[in-house]
Amino acid sequence: MAINDKEQQSKSKKIIIAVIITVFLLWYGFDLNQYASLEQIKTLQQTSGDYIAANRSLAMLIFFVSYVAITGFSLPGAVLLTLLGGGLFGFGYGLLLISFASSIGATLAFLVSRYLLRDYVQNKFGSRLDAINKGVEKEGDFYLFSLRLIPVFPFFLINILMGLTKISTRSFYLVSQIGMLAGTAVYVWAGTQLSEINSLSGIASPSLLGALALLGIFPWVAKRGLALFSQRKRYARWTKPTSFDRNMIVIGAGAGGLVSAYIAAAVKSKVTLVEKHRMGGDCLNTGCVPSKALIRSAHAVAEIGRANEFGIDAEIKQINFEKVMGRIQNVIKAIEPHDSIARYSAMGVECLTAEAKIIDPWRVQIGEQVLTTKNIVVATGARPIVPPITGLTDVPYLTSDTLWQLTEQPSRLLVLGGGPIGCEIAQSFARLGSAVTQVEMADQLLGREDEDAVAVVQAELLADGVNILLGNKVASFVSEDGQYSAVLSNGDSVVFDQVFLALGRQANTRGFGLEELDITITDRGLIEINEYQQTSIPNIYAVGDVSGPYQLTHVAAHQAWFAAVNALFGSVKKFATDYRVIPAVTYTYPELARVGLSENEAQQAQLDYQVTKYAIDDLDRAITDSETKGFIKVITAGNSDKILGVTIVASHAGELLAEYTLAMKYKLGLNKVLGTIHPYPTMSEANKYVAGNWKRNNSPEKLLAWVAKFHRYMRKA
Repeated sequence: MAINDKEQQSKSKKIIIAVIITVFLLWYGFDLNQYASLEQIKTLQQTSGDYIAANRSLAMLIFFVSYVAITGFSLPGAVLLTLLGGGLFGFGYGLLLISFASSIGATLAFLVSRYLLRDYVQNKFGSRLDAINKGVEKEGDFYLFSLRLIPVFPFFLINILMGLTKISTRSFYLVSQIGMLAGTAVYVWAGTQLSEINSLSGIASPSLLGALALLGIFPWVAKRGLALFSQRKRYARWTKPTSFDRNMIVIGAGAGGLVSAYIAAAVKSKVTLVEKHRMGGDCLNTGCVPSKALIRSAHAVAEIGRANEFGIDAEIKQINFEKVMGRIQNVIKAIEPHDSIARYSAMGVECLTAEAKIIDPWRVQIGEQVLTTKNIVVATGARPIVPPITGLTDVPYLTSDTLWQLTEQPSRLLVLGGGPIGCEIAQSFARLGSAVTQVEMADQLLGREDEDAVAVVQAELLADGVNILLGNKVASFVSEDGQYSAVLSNGDSVVFDQVFLALGRQANTRGFGLEELDITITDRGLIEINEYQQTSIPNIYAVGDVSGPYQLTHVAAHQAWFAAVNALFGSVKKFATDYRVIPAVTYTYPELARVGLSENEAQQAQLDYQVTKYAIDDLDRAITDSETKGFIKVITAGNSDKILGVTIVASHAGELLAEYTLAMKYKLGLNKVLGTIHPYPTMSEANKYVAGNWKRNNSPEKLLAWVAKFHRYMRKA
């Protein structure tokens, strides 16, 4: 039955396409377009007056059907036909006829576009249309209304393009009926003066077009009015203070909170930063800083293990795990001053160590005091996910919060999760001497990355002794006689001393007042924000892990700038957060770094793209350092040098990525990278060489053939 339906639908589409082609062939074949001119319209008005007077109802019906047909088939002449309607039937009847005929015709064009093209376009370009679809879903009526009120924008294009979106037919018709009314009225009125108009410039004068364009301001004014009405309704149950103690209160002193407070203080606003635990948040105390310090110790072990490669006799007699963990704490203490109360107080930030509770949109209880504030920034971060696996509470488990409290190295470590954190910890402990088993439910580690890049990292993990179990997950934990084991989904079991959970992070959205305010939370458990970092209560902003979409320290800091500026200056100018170029690095050995699209993502989006690679084992500096594992892969647009994405797997890949991040940010292509002098011998030269590979792959062969002929000629001269 389904196959028959598809065949019938295909047949119907072919018939509609044939009809459209036929109409266009007839229109242009018989040169009917010649009648869509001001002179012909004026002649028709003069010659049809008597007929219309005698057959007014029939003439109106013929005109109505003709108008619907012309707009429905997106044929030229609708504007002139609107003028004719005013000239033939007067302002009242002309406006009535054309208002309904234009809306019906537009809806027919809309439906034809939807039936013939929408499925194809959405399937082919669906990922790139997500933002448009969401925008139409939220404010489609408003955007359509705006376009309809600007008659200089081609209406036939609006009909076709809106048919590709998910706006309902009912909304499209009603908004078109109302939105086109003002412009239609102006043109119909102009048509009543048709005999006095000698050219289209007569109605397209700067003053008239200016008046029509001003109509486009109306929906923005209307939107502002609706927003104010919505805000009044949203804030109705609270009493707004007549004055405020603070311009901004920031809750949470991680990366997002620190940057928000810093920017607020820098522009001389009065800001309070509240942190219930330790300044610096997860990144300093339990995340980025301690994990990188651990990775450095593990890397030192690996370097010593390779000493013979460099002609050095060396061996490791003992790894003092307690000293390794002690160094990590020393690193944290060394960086602490950067995020300290003393430093931020000196900048002008009031720093309070206490629990905060948002009472209403303008009041925050901090300890025993209540402060009023114009704006609130929520930067409460996230915590490790602890899954409800049977028996987990009976075994010693670790998370990124508790790992750093270890004083004894586990002989057997079980790592759950194959993301960046899981891979970094698994490799580090394996290098330090633990027997590590890593379990990942997917068929690939680092699932967001390309297979060829992951293969390089995985090979090194295996070489370091990590036992990787893909396509598996833990069904239950067992504790018997002081022995711990995990029963896997395939029936096997893994014995361990400690289990490290690296299964993602859950946003901290509860316990400080959001529940009472009914702040919208997404299906992923994140605070819902708009493009300006605003929550569902406009003067409350959210940044970092608590709001997503990326749980990265540098993204939290990036969002914080937009949140602070929009909060403090949004009444004058607001800035949408720019997510176009977001770099990310997995700090395994070798590192895996990426910015922009992966090759997998380019394939899924069905883009016209080109892949250019450069193997690190060809690079002089990599050879001298014996760091030859990996490659650089650049995704460019079609035959252009425009960079869509870069994946680097190599030693110090994160450092190499910065050049591409800058290039993409400022729209510099591979030709610019190639033309930049890179010092020799450095790892950064690899960026120049991959650009050179792209240049060779895209060399102008025909032009070079002529150049070769020129040189042959010159040799004979």
